[in-house]
Amino acid sequence: MTPPRAISIRLAEPRDAAAVAMMSRDFVEAGLGWKYDAGRVLKAIRDRDTLAAVACESGKAASAAASTASPVKGGALTGFAIMEFGDERAHLVLLAVRPSHRRLGIGQRLLEWLLESARTAGMASIHLELRAGNDAARRFYRAMGFYETVLVPGYYRGGEGRKEGALRMLRVLRVPGAVAYTWRPPRTEDT
Repeated sequence: MTPPRAISIRLAEPRDAAAVAMMSRDFVEAGLGWKYDAGRVLKAIRDRDTLAAVACESGKAASAAASTASPVKGGALTGFAIMEFGDERAHLVLLAVRPSHRRLGIGQRLLEWLLESARTAGMASIHLELRAGNDAARRFYRAMGFYETVLVPGYYRGGEGRKEGALRMLRVLRVPGAVAYTWRPPRTEDT
């Protein structure tokens, strides 16, 4: 495993789309059908109202892993996140970390990066859905300040007509409504 300090977070680039799509298929959408293929991920990366970030290994250890873990140049992709921005609400669409790199703080770093971006963009809240039975993700999001809002039965549809419930979660960043204008020009003294 790679120590957390050897992981860098950056904006996703078009060259990352295939690797992100494969991670989504394998670690998020497994058993549900594959919606976030390379084309859809590429569209998200290019969308001005969507923020896509990736976590990559960096340094000497990454060169060997990069050749086997993903085709991404400059280090193996270890995690990713995609968040859509609205007027006041952001929606965390996907977040995943390779199983071999979990519990190293990569997911936390990705989410903190997105939280700061959402605050900077003036978002009032961040919403997400996760599989109702995904206890590890549920604990992770609770630890990151999200709370559960509603259980939606049959939200996810898998193969053979299988349905799975989703748990919606929310994190409030500020009171909804107009953002107060807080900047004031510097005072000048009359002499």
